[in-house]
Amino acid sequence: MAKVNMMGRRNIHFAVGILVACLLRESSESIAAQKASTPLSKATCYECHQEVKKLGEGSKHAKLSCNICHRNTDQHLADSGVKPETRIEHAICGECHKDQYKSFFEVNYQVAARKEKAVPTGRSPLQDKLLAPHGFIKEHNEPRGHAFMLIDQFSVDRFAGGKFQFKNRMDFSTTGKVWDVLHDTGKELPETAKAGNPTCIQCKTTDHILKWKFMGDKDPAAKWDRMSDIIAIAKDTHNPMGCIHCHDPHAAKPRIVRDALIQAIAQQRMGDGDKKGDLTIVDFRGFRKIGIMGKTDSRKMCGQCHVEYNCNAGSSFSQEKKIGYNDQRTNHFPMKQPRDLLEHYKKLDFFDFKHEVTGARLVKLQHPEFESYRGSVHDRSGVQCHDCHMPKRKNNVGKSFTTHGVVRPIQHIEESCSVCHRKKTVERLKYAIETTQNYVKGKMRKAELWLARLIDTYDAAKKIGVGEAVLKQAREQHEEAHILWEWWTAENSDGWHNPDLARDSLVGSITASKKGIELLKKAMEAK
Repeated sequence: MAKVNMMGRRNIHFAVGILVACLLRESSESIAAQKASTPLSKATCYECHQEVKKLGEGSKHAKLSCNICHRNTDQHLADSGVKPETRIEHAICGECHKDQYKSFFEVNYQVAARKEKAVPTGRSPLQDKLLAPHGFIKEHNEPRGHAFMLIDQFSVDRFAGGKFQFKNRMDFSTTGKVWDVLHDTGKELPETAKAGNPTCIQCKTTDHILKWKFMGDKDPAAKWDRMSDIIAIAKDTHNPMGCIHCHDPHAAKPRIVRDALIQAIAQQRMGDGDKKGDLTIVDFRGFRKIGIMGKTDSRKMCGQCHVEYNCNAGSSFSQEKKIGYNDQRTNHFPMKQPRDLLEHYKKLDFFDFKHEVTGARLVKLQHPEFESYRGSVHDRSGVQCHDCHMPKRKNNVGKSFTTHGVVRPIQHIEESCSVCHRKKTVERLKYAIETTQNYVKGKMRKAELWLARLIDTYDAAKKIGVGEAVLKQAREQHEEAHILWEWWTAENSDGWHNPDLARDSLVGSITASKKGIELLKKAMEAK
């Protein structure tokens, strides 16, 4: 069996090597072709592109020709109305950064694909009951690696009515361009939903960085916006989140590009007195904004997507009027912690959906790793996301590089944890993580139990005619209990990022549910 496993690993690495070699060969040939084309003086480009000049001069990429990433430059110089093609796929960067490129597309076979949260062994067994009737109850999976982020989003049963399917059942572990792996079957499937939207895709890809105005507002120069047809924009999306999401190609510095995070930082919505820091916000002619850093802050870089955010249409708390994608609140990062989140959304005057039993106005939470981590023991010690999730490795010639596969530290204790905790054994460190997660998962289950009891008690109370005044109070308890519970089913560390915060908010959820049940039971007894 050991020999079989070893052969399997060799075959996997061989296959990955072939894939990377082919992609790099394609990139190399393209770059060679660009270098062979008409020489392009940077001074010529800088005459119009002053923002790029400020970023590029003196950087590590200063000597690179604009032709490497930009095609059709001759036509553009002859007619400024003809835009050059900008190449942003991973293989362009992979020509020089081979180890980082290869590690990004490595498959972690220890992480299951399509692992549904709402199953008995999942993160949230009662999720279908607690989130009904939201589209996420059709399929809500635990995440895989970044190489699969587009493939998994497009193929999930809640995205496009089940239209997009894998071409082959063996393609579950195939990485690369999404439409090489998936295809449009042209038909929708039963028990699916259409919960996808254009804003959500902006975290999963960088393909639209030149086609999407800041905040996704409509603009004649923007091909896509928040109101665009989701199927059309999906068909124009090919690559998972690219290198340029976090690395500026001109300045060769760390950066952020997600508009809602840049807006939150500019509005000082981050908390803890953390304002802009050393982030320089660059405005590209009123169309796009990016944030350039003097040094790496992977908390912000990862916080472009690993946050609680709103990208859905919804309704207003105050008047319960529909809020559509024409409203900028459908691209919003609150940047609050769990106890403050409901109040924030009430001030924003937005909620996602009403629960099908209680009618409580609920917020559908996403993945608030950034906010959960803030103020934790590791955060206060200066540990950043990349320290644990992108540890240093050595390639086959002994050169050290930062892995871009974004590992799960519990599967890489020596590389991730032992760097700081040198006196503790791997077994002891893993035991500490598992114990903490076991405890938090226990609280998650209890919070689910009491939320379910609140929903059932509400249903019973309404059926025997309990008055609206009491039902309203119970719904308000449901709204609070829901946010404090779902935060941790959406957050992907099972509480490890901040165990104290997890306990506090989950206990708060239980308390709110019990309070709602008590209100209803007293009213029922008085009938």
